[in-house]
This record gives sequence, structure tokens and C-alpha cells, in this order.
Amino acid sequence: MTGTTAVAPAPVGLAAAMRWEERVQRGAHPLVYPAIRALRHRGPVVRVPGIGVVVSDAATARAVLLDTERFTKVGPGAPSDLWTPVLGPSVLLNMEGADHARLRRALSGLFTPRAVRDLVAVSVPDVLAGLAPRLLAGARVDLVAETAAMAGTVICAMTGLPPTDVAVREAMTAAQSVVGLVRLHRRSLTPAQVRHARAVLARLSAPARDAYRDGDPATVPGRMRELGLSEDEAMGAVGAFVLTGTETIQSFVPRLVALTADTGWLDRLLAAPSGPEGAALRGRVVEEALRVTAPTPAMLRSVRADATVADVCVRAGDRVVIATISCCKDAGPFDPDAPVDPAVRHLWFGAGPHFCLGMPLAMAQVGAVLDALRPVAAAGRSVEVTDRAVARGVLIPAYRSLGVRAAGGGVRASSAAARPVAGSAASPAGEAA
Repeated sequence: MTGTTAVAPAPVGLAAAMRWEERVQRGAHPLVYPAIRALRHRGPVVRVPGIGVVVSDAATARAVLLDTERFTKVGPGAPSDLWTPVLGPSVLLNMEGADHARLRRALSGLFTPRAVRDLVAVSVPDVLAGLAPRLLAGARVDLVAETAAMAGTVICAMTGLPPTDVAVREAMTAAQSVVGLVRLHRRSLTPAQVRHARAVLARLSAPARDAYRDGDPATVPGRMRELGLSEDEAMGAVGAFVLTGTETIQSFVPRLVALTADTGWLDRLLAAPSGPEGAALRGRVVEEALRVTAPTPAMLRSVRADATVADVCVRAGDRVVIATISCCKDAGPFDPDAPVDPAVRHLWFGAGPHFCLGMPLAMAQVGAVLDALRPVAAAGRSVEVTDRAVARGVLIPAYRSLGVRAAGGGVRASSAAARPVAGSAASPAGEAA
């Protein structure tokens, strides 16, 4: 199921597209993924010795995420076990209550529409400028490499590094080396892994620390200082956003393109007109692709007080594992025209006070790639997948490479293009906060 490289002309059809998604998931987690998927057949909530209470039902998962009185990100088996030794005690990922709310309010100024627009406008367009011209000239382009370059450039912008080719590659490699230490079945990092992660983040945050101390509001760290964050809070926030955002974007963008190309939606997506109608189409297709790919495969909570999750009793100190992948995928195969189940909507990136703060930035990067591909459709050509390879042993399921090319003399008319658009524009993001 997890093959390496294969030629796959587009569209290959819905069934084949979903099989490729299975390969991507199993490449990342060959044992854990099928085990998690199998648990849903035993019930919506199942206690698994050594793992915790696993939730596979979307409505139940949402109820747990919204109940911060009884379920927390701080405690045994929660995200704090992973990230506090690396990032420190105050990085949203491992906070609750009034302190979490205060820091989130302070950071929200970084993710206003204007702030995100300015950051992406400065850091991204030059990286993607050659994408469409190369495709139209007949070149095969690896979209994974292109997305990695974009994500690395954003890392440089957030940490104060000058975005040279070397700096971008090194920033991406450094961030991936830390995220790659995490495994779904482990509750914490080993002491050696913590030392490695802290050393990597110290190198990445050195220019961010300098930028914070300089106080220039044109830089992200300088803006954090202006917003009232302490130096430690700012460095922790930089580290958290770098680690949680990098892999999500690099995973999702190629999977979005592959999924929509395979199912005949990509031509329509790229040829959509500007304005509300095109924005609605883009938002709906991107949201549905996020549901199917579930970029946050699992979420962790620690039980604060005795409670009941569905019909399973939990006690203080228990660990709850929300199997986001099952909650989302069980809503059906990829279909941007299908009605959205309210229990599933945006669940892949959290709910309540911990819904991802970085949503606008993540979606801005997705939009930047789609905008960079639009000239191919404007020239009457189609973007097709030529070959792909599945990444193995990564935390966030992904393609290792995804070759695309511009094909044909006209935009394909597909069955998808004949159907009306349902829903409205919506933009989720990650459970990074």
C-alpha cells in the first residue's frame, strides 16, 4: 500500500485518489494508522491500555475539546509533556486558563488579515514567481520542493533570518529534525531528543532574539515585543509556530494539489474567477481537502477531573487521544459539493480556546501556491500529476515528492466542473494554540 513512485495521469478518479491518501497515511505511520482506524469498529470511545482513551467520533471529540474544565493540554499525557521541555512553559501549546488567554490575545495582533497579508507579500511571491513559467515552458516541477522553499522562507521571516537559499534549506531541515522526533505512540521525548531539539531551536531563535532586542516592528520578533510579549514568551512563540506550521503546510499543499488533480477539481479551482464566487469555490475545496487529509492526525488531552467520555468513565490523570483522522475521514470521501457536518467542521485544527491561532497565515500560504498556479489555467493548460513518492516515517503524513506538469491545449471539462458550488468560503488552520 505504501509504494514509492508511480505515474498517475490526472484525473485518476475518486477511488484511486482515496487509495493514494491511504498510502500517504500508511507511509507515515505503517502500524499506528491502521491500528487507530481499526479502533473505530470497536466503538466511538475505546480505552486502550498503555495509550489512553481513544475518541473516534467527531461530536464527542468536539465536546472534549470545548470542555477545558475537565480536559486540558497541561498534565499527564498532554501536549505539555512533549513541548514544555523544549519550548518552555509559556507557548500556548502547553497553557490553559487566564495565562493562555492573555498570551493568545497578545499574539493575535500577528495574525490579523493585514499582518498576514504583509508577511506573505514580503516573504513568499519571489519564491513562487517562477512556478507557472517553468510549467508553461514544459518543465516537470516537484511541488513538495516548491512548498518547502516557501515554508522555509516564512520561517526565515519569522525568525529574522535573511531568506537566502542556504538559510531557507537549513531552516526547513532544522525544523523538520525536531518535528520528526515526535511519534503518535510516545508520550514524551527522550532526554537526548530534548537536548537536540533545544539546540536546534537555540540556533533558529538566535536571530529572532536579536530582532526582539532591536525592537524593530518590521520584524516578527520586534512586533511581538511591541505587542507586550516578554523575550521568553516571544522566543517560545516563534519556536511553536515554526514547529507546528512547517510540516502542516509542506504536507497539505502537495496533497491538496494531488487530491484535486486526481478527482478533476484542480482545473476548476485554478480557473475560478476572482471575486466572491471564486473565493467561495476555493474555500470550500480547500476545507474539504483539509478534512480528508486531516493534517492533525491526533490531539491529546489530560483529564483534570473525573468525567464520562460518551459511555466511558475517565479519571483525573487519564489520557484522551482524539483520533482526528477517524473523526474526519469517516464523514465520507472527498466531495466539495457535500453538505458539511457541523460536528466535523474545522475539527482537524481544534475547537474552542485552542483553535489554531495561525489559521490566517496557513491559509495565506495555501492561497499563494494556488495563485502561483493560476497562470497555467489562464493559458488554457491543465496542471497534471506526473509522478509521486510517499514520505515514510514522518509525523505529518506527506508526499516525499510530487511531480506536476502543464498538459493539454485547454482546460479540461470535468464532471466536477459541471456541478454547482455548495457552501461558502472557510479557512481553518492548526491546533497550535
